[in-house]
Amino acid sequence: MNTSRTPTTDAVLLAQLLERLERGGHPDAGQYRMVVRRLGDELARIDDVDTLNSLLEAHPAAAELYENLHYAQAGLCRSLLDASMASELRARDVIARARRSTTEGSAQG
Repeated sequence: MNTSRTPTTDAVLLAQLLERLERGGHPDAGQYRMVVRRLGDELARIDDVDTLNSLLEAHPAAAELYENLHYAQAGLCRSLLDASMASELRARDVIARARRSTTEGSAQG
């Protein structure tokens, strides 16, 4: 059995742990911060772009972390445009409904 540790194997294990923490409900805040910090460090150690992309594609929580860590340089470069647009449209709809209910409430009162 090959037990050599590399930045990639450590990052994969931490990415899997982060996925479990996010799906598991209410993780301990300290544990969550530690996993996120360590995963961020391991992602930074991966030199091969193809390896990094494969890991991020397989682990959405790690991809979101990576995007957040590099937001200043690249913005939301890993977010799917469709998902981003859908979120923006939903937000606009909610804001419009809130404005209408506020306007209707002040007109009646």
